[in-house]
Amino acid sequence: CEEREKYEMRLLNSLAIAISMYSKIPVPTVDWNEKNMKYAMCFFPVVGVITGILQFGIGYALLEYTSCGKFFFAAVMSLIPVLVTGGIHLDGYADTIDAISSYGDREKKLQILKDPHTGAFAVIGLCVYFTAVLALWSEAESYMLPIAACMYPLSRALSGISVVSFHPAKNSGLLRTFQDGAQKKRVRIVLIIWACICGGIMLYLGWQQGGTFVAGAAAVIAAALLVFAYYHRMSRKKFGGTTGDLAGYFLQMCELAMLAVIVFAGKII
Repeated sequence: CEEREKYEMRLLNSLAIAISMYSKIPVPTVDWNEKNMKYAMCFFPVVGVITGILQFGIGYALLEYTSCGKFFFAAVMSLIPVLVTGGIHLDGYADTIDAISSYGDREKKLQILKDPHTGAFAVIGLCVYFTAVLALWSEAESYMLPIAACMYPLSRALSGISVVSFHPAKNSGLLRTFQDGAQKKRVRIVLIIWACICGGIMLYLGWQQGGTFVAGAAAVIAAALLVFAYYHRMSRKKFGGTTGDLAGYFLQMCELAMLAVIVFAGKII
């Protein structure tokens, strides 16, 4: 019984580490030791669940119970994930855009990832990203929100899978810390289950809305997997493996691709 209580406490500590690292949600402070970090990545999608619930609840309220315009709705929906995460994944996205745009060799790209300064291409990339997200959300309808809410835990499940599965580009950094502290096989299994549950919920929601919407939900899942495949190939070819910044880049690109498919598929169907 005592051992079980210790195990449950370690899981709670792992949950606290995951939430404190990948969001601005206040949680109790815990030690970042090896035992507590073993399963922290298992709880990474929890941040996505919280983000998805907020997106669905606030978005549905704005569309159905207020007279706000589509631009205001789109702006709120674009900002919610940033407010929840504090922009940690956008930082990785910006650094990666800078590195890729340098067209330097592998070592040069890795140096740019570590550089705390923001380059011109990162600024341009962020402007393009938010313009695209804002435009897509301005075309969204309330019936698209349930599936859209699922894309946040799915993107984090896939990002977590890459952390414990892909070859690291360097032997230091935050991602390597999680890799060293993770029970890789168990964490990978848990994250795959997370991804399957998210995909299953998307398909179920599509089926509830009608047979043709199942195809749309399947297209959203396919888009996430295609971006995942691109991320794996790109990270190995250009960087020799993955890093925390690259994982953040993938997460943002994955959510953008899924949102695009949700909106376009919803308009076609």
